Amino acid sequence: MSIEIDWAAFLSVFGAALVGAVAIVLFYALGLRMLVRAGRVPVVTPAEFTDAITVLTEKEIRKAAKQAAKAARKNPLTEGQRTLAFVAAIACFVLCGAAVIGGILLIVIGF
Repeated sequence: MSIEIDWAAFLSVFGAALVGAVAIVLFYALGLRMLVRAGRVPVVTPAEFTDAITVLTEKEIRKAAKQAAKAARKNPLTEGQRTLAFVAAIACFVLCGAAVIGGILLIVIGF
């Protein structure tokens, strides 16, 4: 009994996975960057777990929110530029989601 490996198909799947992973990371990072440029800094309070190594205090959370608000006020962009950056951020997040959905459809349906 001999096992044959179709190396061309293997390289095709590897290439598709690599391109997909790079596209998802690129669109997400660019979307976050545009969101910050638009003056809408995402502040996410961490979840508290019983076995967490570091848990932020309420004071640290308030300080982070205050710094985010200060950074948003100091934004040198005009209102039109901020709106354009926000639209670009939403577009990047949509492209990121489309890449994820496309990958899932590729696995499930097998285009």
